[in-house]
Order: sequence, then C-alpha cells, then structure tokens
Amino acid sequence: MPRNRAVAVLVAGLLLAAPAGCGSDEPAVTAEGLLEQARATLDGADSVHFVLTSEGASGAGTALVGGEGDIARPASFSGTLQVRTAGTTVDLPVVSVDGTVWAELPFTSGFTEVDPAEFGVGDPGALLDPDTGITRLLAGAEDAELGEERRVEGAVVREVTATLPGDLVEQVLATQDPQRPVDARLSIDPETGELRSAELVGPFFSAEGEDGVYTLELSGYGTDVDITAPPTG
Repeated sequence: MPRNRAVAVLVAGLLLAAPAGCGSDEPAVTAEGLLEQARATLDGADSVHFVLTSEGASGAGTALVGGEGDIARPASFSGTLQVRTAGTTVDLPVVSVDGTVWAELPFTSGFTEVDPAEFGVGDPGALLDPDTGITRLLAGAEDAELGEERRVEGAVVREVTATLPGDLVEQVLATQDPQRPVDARLSIDPETGELRSAELVGPFFSAEGEDGVYTLELSGYGTDVDITAPPTG
C-alpha cells in the first residue's frame, strides 16, 4: 500500500474511533431550553435576593415603583418596597410570612398587617411559588427568541425575548390591562441556569399612552436567609 494511502486510512480510522461527544455534537442553545433551565434553577433555590426598579410611573394613583429584599422558600419575604402615591414616593419596610403581609406605614410606629394589592403588588412572599411566582411567568412565556450575549458582573448571559400573558403578569405585578401581553427581555446565565434580570414592558401604570417598564434583578441564589414575623404595635 502506498505510504500516502496508508496515512489516509489511519486518519480515517482515528476519526471513526473518536468519542461521540467530541466535535460539534453539543446540543444547540435554544430560547425554550434556557427558559426551562432558568425555571428549574429558580424552583430549586431556597432563597434569592431581588432589586426592582421602574420607569414611566405617573399620575395620582398608587403604584409600586421599586424595591429590594430577600425571598425565602416556602413563602416569606423581608425588604423594602418603594410605593408612589399622590405624586410622592415612600419607602415601606415589608415582611411577609406564610401569606400574611406586614408593612411599617408612614407616620406609624411598628408593623401593621396590610393587603399588598393596595401597593400595586401581590404577596412578595409568594414570588418563589412555582404556581404563581416568577417561574410561572417563565413557563407561560410565548414567542421566545434568542437574543445577544452580554457580560453581567463577570458572567456571560444570554438574552431571551418573549411575550408574557397579561393575566399571568397580574399575579406578580399590578397591570392596568390584564388582557394585554407584556414584552419581556430576560438575561439568563447558561452556565448556572440563573435568571439574572428581567425587563418587562407593559401597561403597568396606565391602560393608555406609553407603557411602563419594570426591571427585576436577581442574585444571591441559595443564600442563608432567616425571615420571621415582625413585632406589631
């Protein structure tokens, strides 16, 4: 056998004997796959820290415009919610445990049991509930498409754009028109499966005119958090 032909046969044999996992056999990244990965990761987290900001809040009504705090499974929250009312923004310390929500209202001392709907939000302690919380939005996302890669605090995330049914969004954030879908831009770390941020655009503050924007940032997955009911006056 000529030397060149022998070399060709040897190379071909080596290629055929290569492990099946080598080369380009890695599964392709898909928008649906990233959403499922983010949902599973969040459902498996005992706790998470969140920061919420907004744009476009106006008018004389009451609306949630921001906040920061810790959510712990199965149903607790401790943090501060920023609420705009009568043109003024106030910071409300809030604690939620097992479906009961307390807030330290302005001009009062101590915590009082409240209905969070009065502040334009559902029970913040339920944000990790797989049936009504953040991951319910991920499961209900429609028309998902892959977006760009970008770097967030040293990690490379992949963006996913999608639309969220308005009635699902209403379970987490107040919306002035639950019949209208909400546009979402989600940033997911494909290495860890962590949802790092979610930008939502929809009729949060007005059923007509320009849409409002909520931006939710998540971090501290699985951090040890201890939340108990506050003393009340």
